[in-house]
Amino acid sequence: MGAHSRGNTLDFLKVANDLLPDGASYDACVGCGICASGCPASGLFGMDPRRFINMAMLGMNEELSTTPWVWACTQCKRCAYLCPMGIDVSQLVGAARGAWATEDKPKGIVRSCAAQKLDESTSAMGLMSEDFVEIVEETLEELHENQPRFADLKVPIDKKGAKFVINQNSREPAVEPEEMAPLWKILDYVGADWTYSSKGWAAENFCMFTGDTEAWKDMVETRVDAMNALESEIWINTECGHSFFTIWQGIEKFGLTANFEAESLVTYYAQWIREGKLPVNSDWNKNNVKFTVQDPCQLVRKSIGDQAAEDLRFVVKTLVGEENFVDMQPCRSANYCCGGGGGFLQAGMASERRAYGKRKFDQVIATEADYVLTPCHNCHSQIEDVGDHFGGAYTVTHLWTLICLSLGILGPDERKYLGPDLADINLPEEE
Repeated sequence: MGAHSRGNTLDFLKVANDLLPDGASYDACVGCGICASGCPASGLFGMDPRRFINMAMLGMNEELSTTPWVWACTQCKRCAYLCPMGIDVSQLVGAARGAWATEDKPKGIVRSCAAQKLDESTSAMGLMSEDFVEIVEETLEELHENQPRFADLKVPIDKKGAKFVINQNSREPAVEPEEMAPLWKILDYVGADWTYSSKGWAAENFCMFTGDTEAWKDMVETRVDAMNALESEIWINTECGHSFFTIWQGIEKFGLTANFEAESLVTYYAQWIREGKLPVNSDWNKNNVKFTVQDPCQLVRKSIGDQAAEDLRFVVKTLVGEENFVDMQPCRSANYCCGGGGGFLQAGMASERRAYGKRKFDQVIATEADYVLTPCHNCHSQIEDVGDHFGGAYTVTHLWTLICLSLGILGPDERKYLGPDLADINLPEEE
């Protein structure tokens, strides 16, 4: 992706100063380089976070308004997390993205945003609301027929007053609907009072990644209005990273009224296990298969913080056995972004994205784990891709897969993300 010549040239020094909190100053930057050394995007297109800030201070606006590095930065905020002065390069990058002319932005990210605008479903894959409802109904019918144990399982849509309203990443209903069933089984198992919304159900928001603030606002408003209309108490973001950040941050940024609390499914997995509603254990892992876990930036560092990371580890250790869990280093809020976020997966910059992801690949390989668990679709796709590209032997899977495996309710057709070592483990008994 080359530099572009159209769009607006920002006054980066002014934008940078406007973004600073009261009393702060970029003069406080001591040039320590922690931001650059801890950023996997450093060196791509000859740029890094420290260089970006220095160029802004020097008024090098043309260079910063045209560098494609702003699409390689995943806005993961690790630089701000580590910076002793709290300087946040990601906000400057967001402003820079917004200044690019639409025709010069990465076409994949722009297409995903455009797809979200097609229908009130807000699906980045362009899946219409009526199609989503039809796919859910057909998938549920197949579940009833093929797994009699769940013949009475219900998947409510637009149920007013349910305690939880659940979102769903578009990838499942669009291309792998069988992957929705494990989530439904878990919700059924714990007796959750829940519903999907036929509007704003999709768990992605690529409009934010384009730098188009108005489009980001429109997506969040559609979802908030839909959830308010259902009068649910809690919106649960499923195993997806950035949709959680875009909702709570969007509500705050745009001053929207949300009559619900935004929560993560990871938090509820941990709660339901602690309450005994999900009686999972590691008895199935007789061969001591090793697991590590990816902390999604959007969920941990940018949203809930280390509490989400601790809940994630509690769930995983309960599922696989503490002795079979190997943590990446660094981890939790200090973990490296995998390189799948910020729209990088859709940006058409595969070689740069994989170069970015090499640091994550090395992290995973250092654990010697057989499996990587991650509650985020972008992380899932990126870690799987760099594993294939660099020759890793690990497998990437969802938490819902392992939860249902432990409970003995994971059907034969719900094992797409299990390797041959687990493909036949704990299969449900024939009924």
